[in-house]
Amino acid sequence: MAVATPLIRAGFEIVLIDSTITPDFKNRVLKEVKDALCLGVSLVTGPMIRETVEIAKAVKAWNPDFPIVLGGWHPSLLPKQTLEAPYLDYIVRGQGEESFLELVQHLQSGSAPDFVPGIGFKRDGRLIMTSERPLRPLAEMPPKAYHIADFDAYERKCGRRWAMYTSSLACPFNCAYCTNAGVYGRKWNALSPEQFVEETVDLSRRYALDMIWVVDDNFLVDMDRARGIADGLVSEDSHFQWSIQATSNVVARLTPEDLRMLRRAGLQQICQGVDSGSPTVLKAMNKDWQDFDSIYESAARCLEAGIRPSFNIIFAFPGEGRNERRETIDFMMNVCRRFPGAEFWTNIFTPYPGSPIFSKATELGIELPTSLEAWADYFPRYTRLPWLNGREHDRLQVTRDYLRVAFDRIPIGADKRGKITRLMQKCISLPARWRLDHDIYRMPVELWLNNKLKQYTSMKPAVDAKRLANTPAEAAC
Repeated sequence: MAVATPLIRAGFEIVLIDSTITPDFKNRVLKEVKDALCLGVSLVTGPMIRETVEIAKAVKAWNPDFPIVLGGWHPSLLPKQTLEAPYLDYIVRGQGEESFLELVQHLQSGSAPDFVPGIGFKRDGRLIMTSERPLRPLAEMPPKAYHIADFDAYERKCGRRWAMYTSSLACPFNCAYCTNAGVYGRKWNALSPEQFVEETVDLSRRYALDMIWVVDDNFLVDMDRARGIADGLVSEDSHFQWSIQATSNVVARLTPEDLRMLRRAGLQQICQGVDSGSPTVLKAMNKDWQDFDSIYESAARCLEAGIRPSFNIIFAFPGEGRNERRETIDFMMNVCRRFPGAEFWTNIFTPYPGSPIFSKATELGIELPTSLEAWADYFPRYTRLPWLNGREHDRLQVTRDYLRVAFDRIPIGADKRGKITRLMQKCISLPARWRLDHDIYRMPVELWLNNKLKQYTSMKPAVDAKRLANTPAEAAC
């Protein structure tokens, strides 16, 4: 939606195809490209690369000369390796709004794109990277083209009408696992409170949204801005709920009055990167500034204000052994027991391109993917590491499953569980907590029961995404 706006303003017609809501999306793409200028795909590292490769190969089988452009985090962080894929023609690096527009204009005119900053392309078997395009402040970027999204289909998929919104870029901290500095260079910049309020209120009312997920890396860097946003939303009588991400040290700076004001403004959840309960591991993550007392204080104040504190954990970071992992599990159990309503979400350490630790991956014995396709299996839920493989990996996965059922977590989609299901899951949670306390996971009958309950209560939505536009004369997809 971000890169669509400049194209629409320049007179191009856009068709947005989201594989998560579009039935038989592959044939839909093959139909749309027949009279389009190019196919553009935005992607991050991980499983979505698999669909990207599949559709790119299918398009090239139809027409080997049809231009395919990749943008987003993965091409920005690994431009050369990405462009080496034989079924790709161009990449866009970093902020793509201006670069993609200029590239499409060159494709339309048939001229060479050598002087378009921020892209890469092929010529006579050579990879050519143009000069870097300087980052622009977020406030100078055009508004996103939300009108080309199918919110009805998203609602059918997850049961709620919601959208993502970006109000700031980058983060002043430099956590060892984070890719942020690889793209934004830790140069935090943000929209004004007035622009945030105007855009989110309009967005929620225009598309009848009941929730907005503010995907800023660290929303609370500027406390005065956060207070201004809360004041503005209350003054506008906004009715949508919203959630944010922030580091725990800045959340701890919020006063009870700040939190109550944010709650009146509709703030429902604060996601915080705690990442480990071990001081040794936190130091290795460049997070020795993190204070456990402030995390407890944050959880208490959030819950008192009616805001859900949600914490992220990364298991198996280099330097974490069983003792350090035990410290983390004990910490999680302590927080959830002391502060019912707090929740944790866990992943396995995955060294992503652009993160500070990525340069040490080979030294750590990690075999990095050597092609675009291979990155499709790079996913933090299932990552296997030299020090986390075989039985140790399986044991951690079972532990993570028990952490999911031991304390109730609230999904972003609609909760369709009935009273009986809730009661049964509550009964399962008690023996799950005992297992976690005693580090005993043999014969995980509770997990089997929980999976059966999920099968019983799951309701597969009938998704029939409508066409987002008539067949265009010229379209960048």
